[in-house]
Amino acid sequence: MAPIDPHVMAVWALVLLALWLFSQERVPHETAALGFLLLLLLGLHFFPVRGSFGAVSANDVFSRLGHPAMISIAGFVIMARGLEVTGALSPMFEGLARLWQHRPQLALPATLALAAVLSAFLSNAAVVVMLMPALISIALRQHFSPSRLLMPVGFAVLVGGMATAIGASTNLVVFGVAADLGAPAIAIGELAWPVFAASLVALLYLWWVAPRLLPQRHAPLGDTAPRVFSAVLRIEEDSIAAGRTLPQVRALTNNLMRVDRVQRGEHLFVAKLPSLVIQPGDRLHVRDLPERLKRFEKALRATLATDTTADADGVAGQGQQLAEIVVTRGALLHQSTLAATRFAGRFGLLPLALHRARGGPALEPVADLSNAVLRAGDVVLVQGSRAALDEVRRSGDALVLDGTLDLPHTRRAPRALAIFALVVAIAAFGWLPLAMSALAGVALMLASHCVGWRDIVQALNTRLVLTVAVGLSLALLLERSGAAAVLAQLLLPGLAGWPVYLVLALFMAVMVLLTTMAANVVVAAIGVSLAVPLAAGLQAPAQAFVLAALFGASICFIRPGGYQSNLLLLSTGGYQAGDFARVGTPLAVLLWLGFSALLSLRYGL
Repeated sequence: MAPIDPHVMAVWALVLLALWLFSQERVPHETAALGFLLLLLLGLHFFPVRGSFGAVSANDVFSRLGHPAMISIAGFVIMARGLEVTGALSPMFEGLARLWQHRPQLALPATLALAAVLSAFLSNAAVVVMLMPALISIALRQHFSPSRLLMPVGFAVLVGGMATAIGASTNLVVFGVAADLGAPAIAIGELAWPVFAASLVALLYLWWVAPRLLPQRHAPLGDTAPRVFSAVLRIEEDSIAAGRTLPQVRALTNNLMRVDRVQRGEHLFVAKLPSLVIQPGDRLHVRDLPERLKRFEKALRATLATDTTADADGVAGQGQQLAEIVVTRGALLHQSTLAATRFAGRFGLLPLALHRARGGPALEPVADLSNAVLRAGDVVLVQGSRAALDEVRRSGDALVLDGTLDLPHTRRAPRALAIFALVVAIAAFGWLPLAMSALAGVALMLASHCVGWRDIVQALNTRLVLTVAVGLSLALLLERSGAAAVLAQLLLPGLAGWPVYLVLALFMAVMVLLTTMAANVVVAAIGVSLAVPLAAGLQAPAQAFVLAALFGASICFIRPGGYQSNLLLLSTGGYQAGDFARVGTPLAVLLWLGFSALLSLRYGL
């Protein structure tokens, strides 16, 4: 056997390095992606790769940022943002809420089906973010823990995302790389029908089996009892409480108000003696339900607010709606403070009180809410206008529970929905290339004021862009260096005599295992680069192996880090990593067997 080209060995070393970097739980994906791209660019600048199918330079890697797959991903993410900010999907969520209220026995399968259908046309993470507040509110109203609902619905989203080319960034990367390799185009039906058939079994599993496999978890928001908030009532000069003793002040609230501490000055706490006279400037530390806190504020003519009040001048006068802002892992407020994030000034909302998550210091009085470090699952009670709450919800920086299932619904919603449907139809019928259709859709969304430039900036996720860039760059290296073709040639003698359908199933299983360790977009790009030469060597249809790479890389249920939406479920549902393996492994096996059989039948393997 001829010695392997050093360039080929170097490329596979880079592939292994990328897989290792993206498997590290402690390294954020955007950090791993940026570090790898920098290393790759420096390496190619000084040592360009020259392979049997061409050369690869640093400029070629830069060109991946303008790849049609990258443009398509960005375009559809922005259009999904347009649907979100205009509230185009709010009628669906309102109907879902009514179904849970009136026909709860049918609500879970309907929710799973809706999640799967939406994710076929919108990005998986976007669907999870849009559904999560509604699901949590439904769970709390129906008096069961959100953990029973969030993981099955999140997995349904991942299943549905495989059904179309635009359902997930992974699909667009696979289709883009396959086109670069000269593989025959895959029609919409060839992708949709196996997913539809397999999803029937998957949704039945998620409906009947998955909830029974999930142990009882105390989610941060799973306490269906009313949440008790720690708050501070500041006594002003004109307060009716000023000059009265503590028992007299409590009498003004029909003795319902419980005072934990009385703060006088910055660091002085005075004893709660019956003879204590409340003075202007005192701060009463209390704990109670949101509605009763507001009643205490009115009865005492005090101010229910934090030290961030100065950053939100006029907020209280804009509206009197109460809402709950939930801290989720990786969000703006996580492991930070209201003061550090300038929350009040940023969103125009007035923080009033804090409810600590289960497992945190729930009974510890909060002396300074503005500087309290917030943890995943903590809930901040805020006051502000409906418009301000809608802005927070659209920003994606916080999870909003406002006691209703209302979503923003504007007069632009029909426009946004029509534009999205038009772009999908144009791409489906092949009237325009997918990337061109996506760009046209973004232009129409901007022209019709369904999105603004600020929405576009917020929609483009740094993690997604960098990870896709890594995947496309690796695919380019594997193609032009001939590294993928060399590996296929090395594997073919060992696979001689094997039935092709068995090779396909084994190939998909390897993809599933790899995607449990690394980013699925990267795994998919590597997989499809190998799928095309492997299929050619086996004299099998390339489409079968391309779809095997796509489906295998998309079966990312076993590990929380397998997909971005899994991390949202992990923090909000109170799950442990083992819960994903317990529920996700049987689902992964079911889908692997189903897709292997369906692809083998379809392509006559």
